[in-house]
Amino acid sequence: MTSTDATSPTARAGEPGRYPRPPVSLEEAEWVWRELSTEAMRPGAKPEAARLAVITGLVRATGSRYGDLLRVRVEDIDLGPARAKASEGSVLVRHGKHRTPHRHLLPADLVVLLRHWMVVREELASELEGSVPRALLLTVHHTHDNGTTVSSGLPITRQGLVLSWRRFVHRTNARYGALRPPLPTRFEQVRRAWVDAAREDR
Repeated sequence: MTSTDATSPTARAGEPGRYPRPPVSLEEAEWVWRELSTEAMRPGAKPEAARLAVITGLVRATGSRYGDLLRVRVEDIDLGPARAKASEGSVLVRHGKHRTPHRHLLPADLVVLLRHWMVVREELASELEGSVPRALLLTVHHTHDNGTTVSSGLPITRQGLVLSWRRFVHRTNARYGALRPPLPTRFEQVRRAWVDAAREDR
């Protein structure tokens, strides 16, 4: 098997070291995925919901960290024929500081979501001068990054991903209150649930 063959999440993201904060349960991580993927596909859903659902789906399928996802380009994604019924796709991710390439399989439900995001990202970048950025993940509205105004449709930063997750957490925790355990403000605790589960399945 070559470095670009499809692999499990732990093959490229599950380092032996323990994260200082405990991961959520696998059931909780799966709840997050269902909540986000459902919200993203509702009519009138905000672009940020679609982007966060894509991030979560990719992490679930590949075990990638934020830095890995920021390097993913549109051409790294294979979603199959545009008009064909959604089936498995694939994504090339360059993992870690050495940017080791691995191609991962993507489930059909994530392929549907990614096709939707591709349309959304084109709309986000429609007002930019020149060509659309090749980065898969783009900013969804005008934001302020260290005092600088950043237009929508530009490649998002790591800090932007962190803040997007925290907004979802605060909104979700306020919505459900005492009905369910609060979500952690650090997405790594969710990512670890999927990575640990994949390691146990080996």
